[in-house]
Parts: sequence; structure tokens; C-alpha cells
Amino acid sequence: MTDRDNKAWVRELEKPGPQREAALEELRAQVLRALPRGLSRWLSPNNPEFDELVEDAAQETLLRVLKQLHTFEGKGQFINWVYKISVRIALNDLRGRKWRNVSLDFLQEEGDEGPAFQVASGMSSPESTAERNEIMQQLQRAINEELTAKQRAAMMAVVIQGVPMEEVARRLGSNRNAVYKLLHDARKKLKSRLEKAGFPPKELLSMFDS
Repeated sequence: MTDRDNKAWVRELEKPGPQREAALEELRAQVLRALPRGLSRWLSPNNPEFDELVEDAAQETLLRVLKQLHTFEGKGQFINWVYKISVRIALNDLRGRKWRNVSLDFLQEEGDEGPAFQVASGMSSPESTAERNEIMQQLQRAINEELTAKQRAAMMAVVIQGVPMEEVARRLGSNRNAVYKLLHDARKKLKSRLEKAGFPPKELLSMFDS
């Protein structure tokens, strides 16, 4: 293993050539050694997907490091900066894998009706049952009347079911920014509708904050 300082890492990775290839190979080896320890907090090393996840994350880390090399400010150790990137990549991949076998067919439903959207009744709400029920009815009506089919689908997947935006975007053949825009517009519509109806409880509206 070559003992590189921060400047040496950046210098050798900046330009294509044998030095970059050697640095990338060593960087990959270090990520493969360090990442399993950090990842084991969230996924057992005995899990059949563990080794594949580490390998995929290591490869993606190298690509991300080259792309973001100019953002490294040198305030800490370069290898620690790379390690943090690898952990974020691995955890994002892990969250995505959780949903790969979960049906999200409603994301592909066409037409004005869109998916059937039901709001869970167990969410935080005012103490009065009557008031709570009225708010839920208003919310259900607002969702069905104010949102487009795609906005309802995005809200169902991300807000209600907790699916990561990246996975929703992948299923839609879109990107994270597009899904974020759907949610942002939907939240604005719902907050406006509920406030105009005289139901602005913070516990409820916080669900629609960006």
C-alpha cells in the first residue's frame, strides 16, 4: 500500500493515466476492506446480498470520487472522505433493494382516476374523534380532487408507504428531481386546501412539508 497524503491522492486521480489507475486500484482495495465494518451495522455479513452490495458500492464509489474530486476541500483525510461516500452509496443501495420485490404497479396506472388513495387513521391528530374524522375526510377529499394521478401515486409511494424517491423514480423511468417536484406541488395543493377549509393542525400539515 502506498502512503499517499491528500495532495498526492488528488494529484494522481486528477488526470487519466497509469498513476490514476494505480490510485483507483488501491482506493478500491481500501474501500473493500473498510466498508464491510461500517455496513455491518445495518446488514448482517451473513446476508447473501452483503458481498454483492459491498462490491457494487465500491465500484460506484470510485466513479463518484472522480466526479466529485473537485469538491474535496482537504479539511480531513482524503480516505475518510472517500469512506463516507462509500457508506452513503451502500446505504442508498440497501434502501433501494428493500423495495425491489415490492409491487408498485399503481405508479404505472393511467387515467384521471389514478390509484385509490387511503389515509391511515392512526396518524397524529386532534384529541376529538369527531374533529379527527372530519379532518381525515377533508384530507381524503383534497387528495382525490386536487392532485393529479401521478401526484397521488407519488404521495402514496413516498409519504404513505415510505418508498425512497430514488426507487420511485427508477420505477417511473424518471429521476429524483422529477419525483421531488411531484411531491412538492402535491404538498402545496393539500396545505392550501386544508387551510382554506379551516383545518390547519400542525400535526397533520407537517406531513406535507418539504
